[in-house]
Amino acid sequence: MMSLFLRFIPMALSGLAAALFGLIFALQGGAWAAVLALLAGALLALGVRDLLQTRHAVLRNYPILGHVRYFFELIRPEIRQYLLESDEEEVPFSRETRAIVYQRSKNVEDKRAFGTKKRVNDAGYQWITHSIRPKKIENTDFRVRVGGPDCTQPYDLSLYNISAMSFGALSANAILALSRGAKAGGFAHDTGEGGISRYHRQGGGDLIYEIGTGYFGCRDAQGNFDPQKFAEVAADPQVKMVEIKLSQGAKPGQGGVLPAAKISPEIAEARGVPMGQDCISPASHSAFSTPLEFVEFIAQLRGLAQGKPVGFKLCIGHRREFMCIVRAMLETGITPDFIVIDGKEGGTGAAPLEFANHMGMPLVEGLTFAHNTLRGVGLRDRIKLGASGKLVTSFDIARVLALGADWANSARGFMFAVGCIQAQACHTNHCPTGVATQDAGRQRALNVIDKGTRVANFHRNTLKALGDMAGAAGLSHPSQFLPHHFLMREKDRDMVTGEDVFPYMPEGFLLREDDARFGYLVRWRRASSASFMPFDDGV
Repeated sequence: MMSLFLRFIPMALSGLAAALFGLIFALQGGAWAAVLALLAGALLALGVRDLLQTRHAVLRNYPILGHVRYFFELIRPEIRQYLLESDEEEVPFSRETRAIVYQRSKNVEDKRAFGTKKRVNDAGYQWITHSIRPKKIENTDFRVRVGGPDCTQPYDLSLYNISAMSFGALSANAILALSRGAKAGGFAHDTGEGGISRYHRQGGGDLIYEIGTGYFGCRDAQGNFDPQKFAEVAADPQVKMVEIKLSQGAKPGQGGVLPAAKISPEIAEARGVPMGQDCISPASHSAFSTPLEFVEFIAQLRGLAQGKPVGFKLCIGHRREFMCIVRAMLETGITPDFIVIDGKEGGTGAAPLEFANHMGMPLVEGLTFAHNTLRGVGLRDRIKLGASGKLVTSFDIARVLALGADWANSARGFMFAVGCIQAQACHTNHCPTGVATQDAGRQRALNVIDKGTRVANFHRNTLKALGDMAGAAGLSHPSQFLPHHFLMREKDRDMVTGEDVFPYMPEGFLLREDDARFGYLVRWRRASSASFMPFDDGV
């Protein structure tokens, strides 16, 4: 209530001032009173207009006051350039990246004068090599077919999709806008572990049904996995793939608790949990405890899903544990249809600072390790690899494709498209744009039709830019990017290629045990399909 009062103080003061000065003018006259009454009335009218318009969520939630933000956005080039070049360690995402999303989601011209905005002479700067004979790629609706030999309903997945964000973490309007955008653009929307809500279904977009440790949407009264409920959910034609979440990049190794006070009837419906009780997501799964049990669980889900693609997502932690799962694949012949590698850069509504900064493996290293491990046992062609973790621009996508990914997922990129301004208030329920809140008053500011269109625009324009980059490199498709297409500066006058830093290991090298580079063999020999061995002394 106090928050609501503070948001509308400028309107209230304008109304009071207009009435006061109008009364003074009526009783005493005086041009000054008339002028002040008119100015206050104009501010009040502006506030009413802000409340009624549907294009800007900030203005709907903060009438009059929200114009201060847009005023500073219009000042250029000095202040704008200062904002773009500010220390990125102070913000969770660079303002330049957000500007790219803004331009693409609104179909705004993204050309800029005076060359690069990056510090090209700094160590760590990366670039793509281009060709003297570039190609023009006309069709940029890039897709990859997901589905191994045991999959009977493969799915042609876009190269760029919405990463896992649960209803409950995001508002109903945000979920609905994302789903509408996914349907319009023909790409997939990962549900997050919070289950499939009525808003996912209402939007009509293709869904990747994520199952976490709470088994939301497919659990029994005790919180255990329920095969029959899962089969019913997976039978929905909107569900195209099923993803088991082992860990999340932003807070790997942690579960979560949604307090009973925050559980609305709609959240309870989506998750299949009772009202009036805390909703608990354990830190680990109860449906399996060993690598062998895990791959058998994958086979069980694929059968229950009538042959739809089933895979899993994880942030790489102990590298040996991932190899334990791979050994179980070899011994049983059971393989997932896909694996999504989530980098520790991945975001969340709330996580302990130490976890966000220092727990889990970054995406580039995790993706490279998973890709080469699968190559090492001859399974890479059988299993598709997705990547997620701060992948917003076409360059981000091109880089992970070069390092071994088959497609990319993004959460924050699409959040920016529906209006997120990174207020970092996700955990407070006071999101100023209605994206990450369950406050009905705040989320009404998010216009579903407008933001759904922006989601589709952002996806289409990002893939077009990816096609332009691939063509400039002389390629016919972004999937042809390889590590040698990327160079990076180590220090002044010294540069290395991606192939030098993140090479593709030889096919079958782990089975032959003939390549001891980078410590793969040491961990492979310690890996066991019978146990994850959590207290082993090496990672």
